[in-house]
Amino acid sequence: MLAALSLIWGASFLFIKIAVQDLAPATLILGRLALAAITLALIAPFAVGSRDTVAALRANWKWLAVVALVNTAIPFWLLSWGETKIQSGLASILQAAVPIFNAVLAFAFFREMRVTGLKLLGVVVGFVGVALLVGAQPEGKVLGALAVVGMALCYGLGGLFIGRHLAHVHPLVVALASTAISAVLAAPAGIAQAVGTSIGWEPIVAVVVLAVLGTAIAYLLNFALIRSAGPAYAALCTYLIPPIALAYGAIFLDERFGGSAFLALLVILAGVALGSGRVPIPSRSWAGGTRSFFSRSARSGDRRISSSRSASATSRPPR
Repeated sequence: MLAALSLIWGASFLFIKIAVQDLAPATLILGRLALAAITLALIAPFAVGSRDTVAALRANWKWLAVVALVNTAIPFWLLSWGETKIQSGLASILQAAVPIFNAVLAFAFFREMRVTGLKLLGVVVGFVGVALLVGAQPEGKVLGALAVVGMALCYGLGGLFIGRHLAHVHPLVVALASTAISAVLAAPAGIAQAVGTSIGWEPIVAVVVLAVLGTAIAYLLNFALIRSAGPAYAALCTYLIPPIALAYGAIFLDERFGGSAFLALLVILAGVALGSGRVPIPSRSWAGGTRSFFSRSARSGDRRISSSRSASATSRPPR
């Protein structure tokens, strides 16, 4: 299931690149989110129940609207616009920095985790990787790369909002509200930019695949994977998506990547591994058997954020 989810999410960058060849980003977002919302609305009565879904929407509409804006509408537009400037594979590398932004924002604004020791090193390493990739872009593509970085920042912030304010809401309800509200927000610009546009069959197929497979079904797979194997196992997608997206771009779009892209990928993923605590921290100091300060910090921080991290992971939006 992890492999299937990674293959689907990795393909999202490919289909976005295909769609933006004929469609404006706002039109792409409108089509993708509207179809995804319809799909999720058809599933929700069976998975959650009609009454429970409506009750949850009414009780939590304010934070659902905030999350829809921060975690779906804005990052979807930034990613779609960014891919009009840079290659799909490069966009997938930059999005891998989401856990880095999540850690920084959690420490800076929410005080829900300590960023010390190896975690602090991971944050620094991750930002170095992002800077390497953005700095390697030609002048005309830097803004596109920065837009994708902005998407990663939005996802990091949105995940924290979900963990703090919507942890009690069924993830399917969060996804339904996010896609529906974001579709409404994108409708004016999406419709206006679609008028008079000549659209081929390939972008239409890309939008349908993004909506049904890359958003609705991928979300359900993610939720099932988290429930069966846990959020830590599901989070391994972070490491699998960029190589898969790079392969898709090279095979189907004839994209070519220089050494700087692969170096940036390795540096970012190393930063994610360190910053998320996946690299074990020695429990004893070199001097003589006392507990390491970094080990204590990591464990205490992990205890404080364990509940919000699980809620955030279950509600992560598909790419």
